[in-house]
Amino acid sequence: MTHSAERTLAKVPEVTLGFWLIKIAATTLGETGGDAVSMSMNLGYLAGTAIFAAVFLAAVAAQIRARAFHPFLYWTTIIATTTVGTTLADFTDRSLGIGYAGGSSLLLALLLGSLWIWHRTLGSVSVDTVSSPRAEAFYWVTIMFSQTLGTALGDWTADTAGLGYTGAALLFGGLLALVVAACQWTRISRTALFWAAFILTRPLGAVVGDFLDKPLNAGGLALSRYSASAALMAFMLVAIVLFKQRAARMAH
Repeated sequence: MTHSAERTLAKVPEVTLGFWLIKIAATTLGETGGDAVSMSMNLGYLAGTAIFAAVFLAAVAAQIRARAFHPFLYWTTIIATTTVGTTLADFTDRSLGIGYAGGSSLLLALLLGSLWIWHRTLGSVSVDTVSSPRAEAFYWVTIMFSQTLGTALGDWTADTAGLGYTGAALLFGGLLALVVAACQWTRISRTALFWAAFILTRPLGAVVGDFLDKPLNAGGLALSRYSASAALMAFMLVAIVLFKQRAARMAH
């Protein structure tokens, strides 16, 4: 590939069906993996957040230093955002005592603020403009907030709203289907629809993850968080190999 061709590629993958399948698996892994550290290892939400925040910062730094898109590095960074999102949301909702509604509202404000500042600074929040270090920094901060918000929304819907894990999964799955329909049959901004879908996959993954590892009397399957996380990671590795991840082309 020539140097001029390389400059036409972003450092994030094309948005395909494979992308969304891997993303949902990553968000589910974030829930089971985050809970494994904070709960199964009894480290607590604050310590878990500190551990995953360090991993997140290291992964983002590696992603920004990379000269091109690398699928395994990209999805490692996504997993880092989902795990830190899980423990941070739990710490915000439970340890700080502001509840799911308060935590979700705070995180939604942070997410919208991140998107607004990104747009004001660089003129676009489209993923096909993510190639410069500044754009990547905005991209990963926004993703981290979206993953954290998604965790809080999933817990709020499944627990406080009383839908349970299956009901919440059907709700968020239905909302994702509406986003897909809007993408196919409306002229709504594709950038807006991308971020809507990106945000919605997180609460879907959160409730599916909780369904896998929560006790039977709480409506879950009582699977080991470690085995569930290992199975999800194996699925992701296979999916990344099967669904060839290519860099998105830059907008001109």
